[in-house]
Amino acid sequence: MRSARSYAVLSVVLVALVLLSACSPAAPAPAAPAAPAATQAPAAPAATVAPAATQAPAAPAKGAGAKKIGFSVYDMQYGFFQDMEKGTREAAKAAGYDYALVDQKSSESTMVASTQDLINQGIGALIISPFKPDAMGPVVDAAKAKGIPVVVDDIGGGGTNYDVIVISDNQKGGVLAADQMDKLIKGKSGASKNVASITCEPSAVYAARRNQGFEARMKELGYNVVATLSGNSKQEEGYKVMKDILSAHPDVAGVFSCNDPMAVGAAQAIADSGKSGSKDIFVIGFNADEIALKAIKAGQMVATVQQVPYQMGKMTVDLATKLMNGEKLKFDNDQNREIYVPVNLITADNVDTLLK
Repeated sequence: MRSARSYAVLSVVLVALVLLSACSPAAPAPAAPAAPAATQAPAAPAATVAPAATQAPAAPAKGAGAKKIGFSVYDMQYGFFQDMEKGTREAAKAAGYDYALVDQKSSESTMVASTQDLINQGIGALIISPFKPDAMGPVVDAAKAKGIPVVVDDIGGGGTNYDVIVISDNQKGGVLAADQMDKLIKGKSGASKNVASITCEPSAVYAARRNQGFEARMKELGYNVVATLSGNSKQEEGYKVMKDILSAHPDVAGVFSCNDPMAVGAAQAIADSGKSGSKDIFVIGFNADEIALKAIKAGQMVATVQQVPYQMGKMTVDLATKLMNGEKLKFDNDQNREIYVPVNLITADNVDTLLK
């Protein structure tokens, strides 16, 4: 009897347990914490980074490893590179990247060491405007070993395995300068057919195209290039070189300088000799740096060929993004992986549009 009662009680308990388990939410409960993981699907709103694409031709880089742009700049003391850095920085921020900058300060050793530091920071792409292109080999190799694309902004690639180089249309700029000088010399009674050319440092192989374009065009127009001397991109050396030119060729009618600091230095040397860089000996520079714009406004030199370093900086970020996304680039020169940026002639007629 006790056994029958026990059986009955046990049956009731079993039925109750079955009913309770059928009604209980306990089984689904463990799955509930997984639901918040599903709320990470809103990481899909990373697609909302697409709005950044509306500010640049390339979509933002894919993948968690491509969130920082590193820029190694030639020397921030120069206005040209200040504008380039501004364009690079603003484009990187607009695209949603972190941004790291190192200043080479016109030093080969600093260029190599500081750029290597950038690479070790885990950047997604390296943009570099190299002080010494020929010393870039170890830097580019280190970047490539980590799968980091390398975009060179101006100066030169040093024969390294960079992905792309952005440069002004230097050859055309030299031709623009020559045509302007020809026009001015022809308008000056008694002017000689002798002109001079001041070059940048020998390692600046792309900048050298400016002087090559200028000299070739002047010779086509019937002029004599009586001196081609390097001022190593420095104002004080431009001054010294011009003094030497004036000593050897006092009848020189015009001088073209590979950059504006040297042009301003040359104009000062001409002024110190009692002549004008806009009326007696026509001085034309290259860059459209503020010091040259002010010199043109003041009548100390006659023209400069404008580069657009701000736009060059923006373009390098767009190219870096495309490379990080695995896109193929279109080059103006396929063999050297070059992309050209147009240049403009700046004279007293339009200098006010650029003066701040």
